[in-house]
Amino acid sequence: MNNLFHLAFPVRDLEEARRFYGGLLGCSEGRCSDTWVDFNLYGHQIVAHLSENAGPARTANKVDADDVPVPHFGIILEMDEWEALAAKLREQGVEFVIEPKVRFRGEVGEQATMFFLDPSGNALEFKSFADMSRVFAN
Repeated sequence: MNNLFHLAFPVRDLEEARRFYGGLLGCSEGRCSDTWVDFNLYGHQIVAHLSENAGPARTANKVDADDVPVPHFGIILEMDEWEALAAKLREQGVEFVIEPKVRFRGEVGEQATMFFLDPSGNALEFKSFADMSRVFAN
């Protein structure tokens, strides 16, 4: 079995989270209770926990001239999946924090990236590398 990651994060409303993660992003739902919901994010377990402390990222770091929200989470996709997701999000009118683009062009870390927020203000980054062997290259 491959190792999987697990991430728990705060949301302000579980039904809103279900519409976003389940509906928009297509994550299947797993176990749940009145205060949390498991989602399958490309084979990884993310858990939306109802919290009064849910809110937008409060800081950002400069990365290749962009203000990258911190904290953030996401997934690294194959390029065709990344392109399809970017097109779907554009079609659905998602407002991007950082529009889909390629950063570090021509460098070892060249990658396609996009950032957007869930309804609770959690920042998500979805990225791809033309050469997946370069994910950790420096």
